[in-house]
Amino acid sequence: MEFPVLKNDRLLRAARGEEVDRVPIWVMRQAGRYLPEFRELRSKHGFFSICQNPELAAEASLQPIRRFDLDACIIFSDILVIPQALGMTVEMLPGVGPVLPEPLVSSDDIYKLDVTADITKKLSYVGEAIRITRHKLDGKVPLIGFSGAPWTLMGYMIEGRGSKTLAKAKAWLYQDPNASKHLLKVITNSVVDYLVMQACAGAQLLQVFESSGEHLGPELFKDYALPYIKDISSRVKGRVNELGLDYIPMTIFVKGGHYALEDLAESGYDVIGLDWTIDPVEARQKVGSRVTLQGNLDPCALYAPEEDLRRYIKEMVKKFGKSHYIANLGHGIYPDMNPDRVAALIDAVHEA
Repeated sequence: MEFPVLKNDRLLRAARGEEVDRVPIWVMRQAGRYLPEFRELRSKHGFFSICQNPELAAEASLQPIRRFDLDACIIFSDILVIPQALGMTVEMLPGVGPVLPEPLVSSDDIYKLDVTADITKKLSYVGEAIRITRHKLDGKVPLIGFSGAPWTLMGYMIEGRGSKTLAKAKAWLYQDPNASKHLLKVITNSVVDYLVMQACAGAQLLQVFESSGEHLGPELFKDYALPYIKDISSRVKGRVNELGLDYIPMTIFVKGGHYALEDLAESGYDVIGLDWTIDPVEARQKVGSRVTLQGNLDPCALYAPEEDLRRYIKEMVKKFGKSHYIANLGHGIYPDMNPDRVAALIDAVHEA
C-alpha cells in the first residue's frame, strides 16, 4: 500500500535507538475532550460512533496535529473495542465512562464470548481509519496504533467499569488461576490479530497499554501479565516480518509498573513508557541502554504556572537524556486541561 513519504521520522528513530535532532514528543490522549474542536465533534456523535466511523475517527486523530507541533499522531479509538469484538456490550455513559452492563461473573461466562470472532473483520473500521489518517497526514508525522493489554482488558470485562481496586478481577487470579489464564489467552489472541491488522493498515508504531498494572505486584505481574505482554510482542513482530512489512517499533506502557522494569526491558518491546511515579534516572539504571524510554511528566503538572512547568520539563529531559528518549506525559491528559498548556509543554520540550 502506497502512502505519502514520511517527512518527520523523529519518533521512529528514537524508538529504534537512533540519533535525533531533537527529543520527539507526543501526548497520551492527545486526541480527546480537552480540545474544543473534539467537544464540537462529540456534541454531534456518540463516542463509539466516532470510533466506528473511519472518517470521524480520522478527523479526531488529526485535530491535535493541526493545532500542535507534535511528532506523532495516534489513531482515535478505545481499548474496549476488543471486548466489543468478542461479543460484549460496551457503553460510554456521561459522567461515568465506559460501562460493560453484562460483565463476566464466573469462569462459565468465558464460553459466552465469541472466541472465534474474526477480529480483523470486526474491527476493520479501525484499519480503515488508519488508512484514511495516513493519507490525510500527508507524511507530516508517523501514526501510532494501539491496544489495551490482556490484564487491563480482563479487568474491565470482569468489573464492568473502571475500578479503584479491581477486586473482582483479582479475585479470579487467586480463586481460579486456570480460568484466568484461559481468558487472558483468549484476549491475547485477539490483541495480536488486532495489532497485526493495524500494522497492515499503515500504523507505524504500536503501543500496548497495561493501564491496570498498578493493581498487580511483582508475582501476580509475572504470572498474569508479563507472559501475555511478551507473547504479543513476539507474535506481532513475527507476523509483521512474515508479511514483509517495514519494521514497526512497539511500546509497552505499564502504569504503576516500576517494579517490573527489568522484566519489561527483556520483553521484546523497543520502548517502555513510564508513569510519573518513578525517577527517570532510576528507570534508566534498571533498563540500561537496551530500550528507549518514554514519559513521564505528571499530567497534573500542566496545571502549574508556565515558568514552573518549563522548569519541570527541563529537569525531566535532563534526567532522561536526549538519546533513547520520547517525551510524553506519565499518563493521559486530563479532559479539563487548557490546550495552551499542551502547547507550552511541547515548546518546553523543544527548547530543553
